[in-house]
This record gives sequence, C-alpha cells and structure tokens, in this order.
Amino acid sequence: MRPTAIRRTAVAATVMSLALLTAACGSDAADKDGGDKGKADGASSAKPAARTLTAAELEKASLAQGDVKGHKVSKAGPADAVSADDVTADKAACDVFGDALMGAKAGSPAASTQRKVISEPKKGADQDSADLDEAFEAAFDITTTLTTLSSYEGKGAEESLAGLRTAATGCASGFTLTAAGSKQKILKIAEEQVKGGEDAAGWTVTIESDGDRTTMKLVQVRQGATVASFTALNLASAASGDSFEMPAAVIDAQVAKLA
Repeated sequence: MRPTAIRRTAVAATVMSLALLTAACGSDAADKDGGDKGKADGASSAKPAARTLTAAELEKASLAQGDVKGHKVSKAGPADAVSADDVTADKAACDVFGDALMGAKAGSPAASTQRKVISEPKKGADQDSADLDEAFEAAFDITTTLTTLSSYEGKGAEESLAGLRTAATGCASGFTLTAAGSKQKILKIAEEQVKGGEDAAGWTVTIESDGDRTTMKLVQVRQGATVASFTALNLASAASGDSFEMPAAVIDAQVAKLA
C-alpha cells in the first residue's frame, strides 16, 4: 500500500468527516401537520397543495436498517450536528450550495430527519488483484451517504430545490468553502442526470483540500412538500482522486419510501 495513497485517504477522511458525516438537525422536535392546504375554492380541477409531513411521519419514511441491501443504516446522532452558521462561502450566491453539500439545514423546514448509510465492501474484492493499488481501492470502495428528509410548508420544498439549482449554475466554476473551520476549494460543479419523485437534480462536485482532490455527489429529490437530500463520499475515490458512481440504491430506496 503506497504511503501517498494512505496519506490522501487520511486527509480526505479527516476533512470530509466534518461535513459528510454530519447531520443538520437530526430529528426535529417540532411536530407540525400542515393538513391539506391550498385547495382550490370551488375549482375541482385545481391540484391541492402537498401536505406537510410531521416529524413522526418523516421518521417513518426515513431509511431503516434492511431497506438497502448491502448497506448499513443508522440515525445521525447529536455529535454529528452541523449548523448552516458553521458553513460559509466566499461568494454569497454559493452559500446555499455549500450548506446542502455539507448537510446543513436548508431554509426553514417544518421537520427533518437524517440517516447515515454506509455501503459494505464486497467480500474478497481486495484479493482479486495482484496490484497493490487496485487491491487497496477495492478494499476501501465504501460509499457513505448522508440522507436528509426535510418537509416544508407551502411551496417551501419547490423553492428550496429551485434555489439550489440556481446556486449550482452560478457557482459551477468554483468557490471557496469553509465548514467547521476547515477550508476547502470547490473546483467544479458538474450537473448529473438523475430521476425520481416529482422533481430531481444532482451534481458531481470536485473538491481540493491541502493539494488533494476528491469528488462528492449531491442529489436532491422532491416528493410533494418533502425534499430528500443525498450527499455521498467514497473512501477509495478520496484516496485516488477519481470519481465514483451515484449511490443509486440508496436514492431509489429512500424515494420509494416517500412515494
């Protein structure tokens, strides 16, 4: 195992653990029921506004152990919390994207839940290659996905996703992000084609920290008045600097539970 690979992995894991493995608000104590809002007055053809899910309903809709084959699912604990106040960007227009990437609360949701979903390495994968670098990457081909569900009043969910899209477009060429005191340079935001729910958007984000480059994935899916946000980091990718696949199994399982 190369010392360089070990160093890069350690650097990436240390830096990104401040962001990826954090929860914006865990399980919000608020338990609000928006009811069926926005029904048309006498207009049967108008579509009622989506109902705002309560904290209890979000908990029920959140991923649980056994929902995603080959993955471990756990609740984000109090020690994982990060506030949007701890995430800043050198460009004000990029704050929204930085918050989402780091897992901080977006806007003012009525309730939120958060899970950490970790893929299990394929058994024997590290023994399939005689090349030490390839064996190392196979052994650490582990993707951690921070999954957040946030419910909003009114059009809050639609506005939240729209604002993220605007920020991603405006900040695609990069900006500097500081999360929990750790400074990172976002080099590039590349849009990815994703599907799910009533609306969905996704990006691959290239990051540089202390001269090392890595990538992260950010996906958001809206179902009614709820936004499911997924931030993912792959340990082998953090060491090699290469990209990795979207955590499709995690996204599909969560969207299915929201449907």
